[in-house]
Amino acid sequence: MKIAVFSCKPYDKRTLENVAESESGIEFHFFESRLSLETMTLAKGFDGVSCFVNDDLNRDVILELAALNIKCIALRCAGYNNVDLVSARANGISVFHVPDYSPTSVAEHAVALILALNRKTHRAYNRVKDNNFALEGLLGFNLEGKTVACIGTGRIGQAFCRIMKGFGCHVLCYDISPNDQLIEMGCEYTDLHDIYRKADIISLHCPLNASTHHLINERTLKEMKDGIMIINTSRGALVNAQEAIDNIYTGKIGYLGLDVYEQEGNIFFEDMSDHIVYDSVFQLLLTFPNVIVTGHQGYFTDIALQHIAETTLNNLISFKNGVPIPDHTL
Repeated sequence: MKIAVFSCKPYDKRTLENVAESESGIEFHFFESRLSLETMTLAKGFDGVSCFVNDDLNRDVILELAALNIKCIALRCAGYNNVDLVSARANGISVFHVPDYSPTSVAEHAVALILALNRKTHRAYNRVKDNNFALEGLLGFNLEGKTVACIGTGRIGQAFCRIMKGFGCHVLCYDISPNDQLIEMGCEYTDLHDIYRKADIISLHCPLNASTHHLINERTLKEMKDGIMIINTSRGALVNAQEAIDNIYTGKIGYLGLDVYEQEGNIFFEDMSDHIVYDSVFQLLLTFPNVIVTGHQGYFTDIALQHIAETTLNNLISFKNGVPIPDHTL
């Protein structure tokens, strides 16, 4: 079974080659290009494709894949909002993902953003390189005793809550399905309005859907404390970036940590250092001293890459053998 691997970086190639077994019957071919209508011809002659978060799998792409007799799409990620699942099902293309590769990796990155923003680590690093050891402007606060809210308590959210409880924070949670273990740990489930009123820090760990699109916006920010810290390591479109910027200017948002961005598709995972990024909203975000943006690296640990590769291979083997894994099939 021949699989065209799109959006493939050297680290993806290494890990997939390391886990691939000759007897598995899966043959990987690697392409650095993202899958789109423009790169569709690369999939010709393959049985399936493997894609990542910013590959374009809209209706038109799905129809072209079907015309090329592609039978499956193996996502190397948990999110699938870039896939037209209705079109895939209608055209007999199976889609599977990696629902759980390393929740702790993303949770720890969210905490890293909190710590860096709070203690101004990014600014201190640059100061010291210039032999500036002054502390003025670097004042932080103790996390112990602060109210931290986690919106979305799936596996990543649960890991985040456990870490923040370890800091001595009061943890508020919101999810349509409360987790008993978090309740036993002392986390408190409540509604979003209560979270907006009480939280000092809000970390987003929910999926992107119609109800969560632009969850952080002008209206919801009005309910929050002045100087709120917002962390998003989940999906870029959970935050209305322009309205977030407006609220940074007013001081409503005191700190903003983003590992994802709504229009990241043509920016993240690429070296853009010799290019102009034609996104005025994104460029403006980078100018604020109280904003840290990382390039969708929250998942990027050795354990996570290994698990992604292993799960992708197992998904393909299971599909080839006619026994797809239910929890991994969309």
